[in-house]
Amino acid sequence: MYYSDDEWSVQDSAVKQFRVLVVDDESRILNFLTSKLKASGYGVLTASSGIEALEQVQAQEPDLVVLDVVMPTKDGFETLKELRRFSSVPTIILSARESNADKVKGLRLGADDYLAKPFSPDELVARIEAVRRRLAPPEKRKTYDELTLGEMTIDFKRHLVCVQGREIQLTRIEWLLISELARNAGNLMPYDELLTRIWGPEFRDDVQILRTWISRLREKIERAPGSPRFIRTVPKAGYIMDLPAA
Repeated sequence: MYYSDDEWSVQDSAVKQFRVLVVDDESRILNFLTSKLKASGYGVLTASSGIEALEQVQAQEPDLVVLDVVMPTKDGFETLKELRRFSSVPTIILSARESNADKVKGLRLGADDYLAKPFSPDELVARIEAVRRRLAPPEKRKTYDELTLGEMTIDFKRHLVCVQGREIQLTRIEWLLISELARNAGNLMPYDELLTRIWGPEFRDDVQILRTWISRLREKIERAPGSPRFIRTVPKAGYIMDLPAA
């Protein structure tokens, strides 16, 4: 799988307003978040159910989804699972349940972030802005068209990864992780630096998010995730994409 340049870039707000789809079955919350996001300069779409949310994503193609977990008929997790079958739109999960297991479940299903209720609307705006920064291409970074690391080939132009000639299907976050590690192959990438580059400075201490996504990535690219060939853990420090032996 690869993503076009249009899918990975953030349009200038003067050209195209960044649109957020807010999904919640409580009209009070929908109205409150709509007012807050519009005041912050965002275009806002709303949906009061998982089914309506899926229809809105297909018809309106929002730039980001804010998705409540606790909804009747089709909850946020079920909605996200179906959403990821056809769209990689960035998604922030909202939940009144503060269980770490729920947070991990949401991230494993492809959520970009998880915010527990009750939350400050300013924090939600900050999280949305952090996702936008991750979508924006960095101005200064090493550039490659293609990089081969042993049995793995990474095509940066097409956002494509192959291991032993087999194309690997990656989510957007997984691609961002593997490309950052590959561009710095042979060098230690500290936890806080990876978190800042992928999720933004607000997440520099949230190592659990990073571990969850590295685990997902290893399951896809490693023969045995418990004995990784490509991504090595440096305990209490970070990760290294190992260079192949000469």
